[in-house]
Amino acid sequence: MAVITPAQLREFSAFEAVKERSDGLLTEDILEAEIHINARLEVPLDEHDPLPSQLRLAMLKVAQFFALINSDESRVKGIKSEKMSDYSYTLADGNELRLPDISVLLGDYARQEEKKMIVRMRPL
Repeated sequence: MAVITPAQLREFSAFEAVKERSDGLLTEDILEAEIHINARLEVPLDEHDPLPSQLRLAMLKVAQFFALINSDESRVKGIKSEKMSDYSYTLADGNELRLPDISVLLGDYARQEEKKMIVRMRPL
């Protein structure tokens, strides 16, 4: 069972493209987000009862991203910029919209290898 519902995603999102998607399509977007987040977690989302607010927010942000990407007709048409309500974006050649950075939200729930940071420096 999904950890968030299409209704919750519609309520969270400010984008008309997300709000207008059908429940079936939003369910697929939510599943895609859940798979993406579970790959980075120590314990899968559906095993948290209740779902911590940080993980819920991460799910909403990533599901909204996938809903926007999956409903973005401009990528197919070759449009490089688009305006949706008060939000606009431009895609340069070869660049795409990027997944939101949810690493801070995952925090203590991330796998150990996700928490490590290795910095290597060398003189130039």
